[in-house]
Amino acid sequence: MYTIGDYLLDRLNELGVEDIFGVPGDYNLTFLDHITAHPQLSWVGNANELNAAYAADGYARTKGFAALVTTFGVGELSAINGLAGSFAERVPVIEIVGSPVSTVQTDKKLVHHTLGDGDFLHFEKMHDAVTVASAHLTIQNATSEIDRVLTTALSLRRPGYINLPIDVAAAPVEKAQKKLQLKVTSPIDSTLLEKIQTALSSAKQPVFITGHEIQSYHLEDTVAKIAAHTTVPVAALSLGKSSIDETHPQFVGIYSGALTAEPLKTYVDNADLVILLGAQLTDTATSGFSQSFSASKIIAIHPETTTVFGQDYPSNDFKELVEALTTIDYRMETSAALKTMPSTKEFIATDTLLTQNRFWEAIETNFKQNDTIVAEQGTSFFGITNTQFKKDMRLIGQPLWGSIGYTFPAALGSQLAARSKRHLLFIGDGSLQLTIQELGMALRAKLTPLIFVINNNGYTVEREIHGPNERYNDIPTWDYAQLPTVFGGTDQNVATYKVTTETELAEALVTAQADTTRLQWIEVVMDQTDAPELLKEMGRIFAKQNTH
Repeated sequence: MYTIGDYLLDRLNELGVEDIFGVPGDYNLTFLDHITAHPQLSWVGNANELNAAYAADGYARTKGFAALVTTFGVGELSAINGLAGSFAERVPVIEIVGSPVSTVQTDKKLVHHTLGDGDFLHFEKMHDAVTVASAHLTIQNATSEIDRVLTTALSLRRPGYINLPIDVAAAPVEKAQKKLQLKVTSPIDSTLLEKIQTALSSAKQPVFITGHEIQSYHLEDTVAKIAAHTTVPVAALSLGKSSIDETHPQFVGIYSGALTAEPLKTYVDNADLVILLGAQLTDTATSGFSQSFSASKIIAIHPETTTVFGQDYPSNDFKELVEALTTIDYRMETSAALKTMPSTKEFIATDTLLTQNRFWEAIETNFKQNDTIVAEQGTSFFGITNTQFKKDMRLIGQPLWGSIGYTFPAALGSQLAARSKRHLLFIGDGSLQLTIQELGMALRAKLTPLIFVINNNGYTVEREIHGPNERYNDIPTWDYAQLPTVFGGTDQNVATYKVTTETELAEALVTAQADTTRLQWIEVVMDQTDAPELLKEMGRIFAKQNTH
C-alpha cells in the first residue's frame, strides 16, 4: 500500500535527497520503516537530534536540500538550535516530526513527551521563528501541504517543518502524477536593472562584495561570469568566502572592514559604488561594523529585497536578478591591482613548536582543487579566512549563527552528500567536545575526511574577548588521539596522529593525504595563548562592543 509517508519520501527524493538524518523514537518508528524500505533513500542514524540537524545542514549546503526525522517534543526541541542556524544562514532543511496518532492529539491525552497539559501545538509554535513554512498533516491535507512546505523551503532557502502523526503517515494515498511545481519566477524589473547599470556607468571606483546568499543559491559560477563580463573587482566577506572562485582574475580578497589588508581596504572604503551580492554586513564579517562606506553608496541585492541607495524595491527573484547582471551593458575600463592574497609559498618545516600562523601556512600549501573546507567558528574560521583557495574550493562555516560544535556533524553530512570530494575539517577542542558523539556515525558510514583537532586547551575565542585565565574558559582534558578507538575506530578505518612541531605536521600531512581509504584524525597541539591575528583583533572589537 502506497502511503502518505511514501509520498513525502518520494517528494524528498525528487528534490535530490538520498540520505535522511535523525534519531528514532516511538512516534516515528513506523515511518522509519518506509525510509529503510525506500530503494533510493538511506537512513543515517545520529547520536542525537542536534547532531542530526547539523549534519543535515552540511548535507544541504552541498546537495541543495536535506531532511531529518525526530520524534515529537523531546526530539524536535533538541534539533531546533540546528534549524535556527540553517534559517539564519539560508539552508533548506526539512524537519519531519513523528507525532502521536490524531485521536490522541484531538482528545488531548496526557501522553509522554508532552508538557502534560493536553496541548500538542506548543512545539510547532516554537518553530515559527526558525522556519519559513510548517504543516500539521491530516489525511485530507497531506499531499498539498507537503508540496507547499517543500517548495517554499527550497525557493526561500530556509528550513521547513512537517508534523506527521503516526496514523497519517500510514494512511493510503495516490502517487503524485506531476513533478513538484517550484516557484514561478517573475520578470526582472527592467527599471531596476537600468538603475544598476546607470550607477555602474557613473562610478569611478565600483566594487562587488559577495556573501553567503550566493552560496545558498549556488550562484558562484554566475558571479564569476559577472566579474568577467564587467571586470569590476570582486571582494568576498568572510561570511561568503568561496562565493566566488578565488583564482578568478577579478577576485581581490576578503573584505573585513577595518581589519582588511591593504590596498583592498582603502579601495573598498573609498568606493563610490558598492554592490552587495547576497552579502550581509554582520558584525563578524565587518569587524564590528567598521566598514567606511555608507548606505548612499550601496546597492544591496538579497533574496527578499533589493535596495538601491537606501530605497527598497519590491521583491524580485534573487537568482534571476543575479543572473541578469551577466548581460548588463557595462565594462570597467581600468582596474587597480588590489590582490591581498599573494600566491602560496612553499612551506619549509622546522623542528620548532607549531604556532597558529605557521599552521595555516602549512595547510594552505596542501590545498587541492575542488577541496571542501569546513572550519569551526573559532581559531579555525579566523585562521582559514585569509588563506588562498585553489580553483573550485568551497568553504562551509557558520559565522553568522556561530553555534560551536556545528562543523563536526556538518562536515560529515557534507561528505555524505559528496563522497568523492575531499573534505578537510578544522575544529577546536572546545567545540569538538559538544558533538564528538557523531564520530561513531562517521566510522560506521566509512567516511574519509581529514579532521584536524586543534588542541589549545579551551575556548580560545572567549579567552580573546574576556577572561583569558578564567576557569569558565577551561575545558576537561581529553586524550584526543584515543577518541577514534573509543568510538569504534580500528587500523582498518582510521589513522591517528598527534603533532606538536612543524616537522611532525608536515610529515603527517604527507602521510594523511596519501591515505584516501581511511578517516584521518590529526590532533594538533598549540599554545593556549596563541590565536590567529585576525581573531585577536576581532576579540578586542567584540570586547569593546559588549560593553556598550
